[in-house]
Amino acid sequence: MSPADGRILAEVANCGLEDADCAIAVARAAFESGVWAMMAPADRKMVLVRWAELIEAHADEIALLECLDVGKPISDTTGVDVPSAVRTIRWSGEAIDKVYDQISPTPKDCLALVQRMPLGVVAAIIPWNFPLSTTAWKLAPSLATGNSVILKPASNTPLSALRIAGLASEAGLPDGVLQVLPGPGVSLGRHLALHNGIDGLTFTGSTEVGKQLMRYSGESNLKRTFLELGGKSPNIVFADSNLEKAAKFAAIAVFYNSGQTCTAGTRLIVEETVRERFVEMVVAESQSWMPGEPLDPTTTMGPMIDAAQLQTVADYVEIGRQEGGSLIAGGSRILADTGGSYYEPTIFDGVDNSMRIAQEEIFGPVLAIIGFKDAEEALAIANDSIYGLAGAVWSNNINTAHRVAAALRVGTVGINNYFGGDITVPFGGFKQSGNGRDKSMHAFDDYTELKTTWIEFD
Repeated sequence: MSPADGRILAEVANCGLEDADCAIAVARAAFESGVWAMMAPADRKMVLVRWAELIEAHADEIALLECLDVGKPISDTTGVDVPSAVRTIRWSGEAIDKVYDQISPTPKDCLALVQRMPLGVVAAIIPWNFPLSTTAWKLAPSLATGNSVILKPASNTPLSALRIAGLASEAGLPDGVLQVLPGPGVSLGRHLALHNGIDGLTFTGSTEVGKQLMRYSGESNLKRTFLELGGKSPNIVFADSNLEKAAKFAAIAVFYNSGQTCTAGTRLIVEETVRERFVEMVVAESQSWMPGEPLDPTTTMGPMIDAAQLQTVADYVEIGRQEGGSLIAGGSRILADTGGSYYEPTIFDGVDNSMRIAQEEIFGPVLAIIGFKDAEEALAIANDSIYGLAGAVWSNNINTAHRVAAALRVGTVGINNYFGGDITVPFGGFKQSGNGRDKSMHAFDDYTELKTTWIEFD
């Protein structure tokens, strides 16, 4: 169903538990046959590189699917999501035959080999907010390391996953190595997580669901489980920073993708000496993020994913009012006559970090502004969270910037930027934001086992 106007876009198979069992059996057979796992690394590389080229060749089609399915602005799907997926798959493919195993130091009458071995059958459960990008983050390293993969996209955003899986087959990926199972997370996701035929599970989504998946791993076969979960990321602005740039990125950090971003900078922590002026600048910047039709190239922010998420955001805005936050911008649904789930950019000032709007992930375009007097207080506020996914520090003082960035308990921190990084650096969180890492060579570690072979000579 389209988030922009509520119309049905397509009918997609609703896979059940028997479908999952069949897919797992096929994936196991493909893995054990060695048709992919035992393929020469240089040959696996060429399949992934061809796959990336095919996605690139169909970029406009895939960008349109993602725009319609998720409600993302077409400028984002064409300029960010599709190029990111292509880059992720191509980079991971190119890395396959650059990964070396190890010979460990041993006595002269021994030889010790340490090899990376694929896990086996991997289940990847994908969220609805960045379905294409996250799918690439999961599939590229898991396939690159020789695994068979069962992909479960979010039930409301399966279209781009289905399309690129077809292109993977066209690129030469053997049958059974990649299968897509659209279906409900409550039943299908649970079944995959509990299944003894799954060797590894990778998930991006809420902390609550991530904890349940970890429990399922313990209740079944202790399958390796990697989780990229929620966030309530701090964006710290010091008085000596470039305030114009910081204000522009403060708006980007929270309103990009309608705030439906795990790394969103939803807590804006501002030095008191510039707070009043800076807040005015951020409010002014927010006006350029008013929602609009996703297919319009000038639109910067589209709708929420659905009516349920729209209601969640509205409920949190009411909670913020009741808690005593000062609503200084937004706070209402708009464009209701379109049938879409649009919510305007919303800003609360005068927020205390103990408030629910400062502690709980809203997953919408809602910003909480908190003041601080010095770096120590800023850090205390920033780290006072169950999450630790991302954050940023804005300061032109190199000592302040590095000292505060080093002390932030988050997996990714930007200095004088937000949403920085590319495929060459790892992505993941501290604390209840999860474990394991997507992107970079570090992701290869998640999908491989280390095997030692110890040889003694006569």
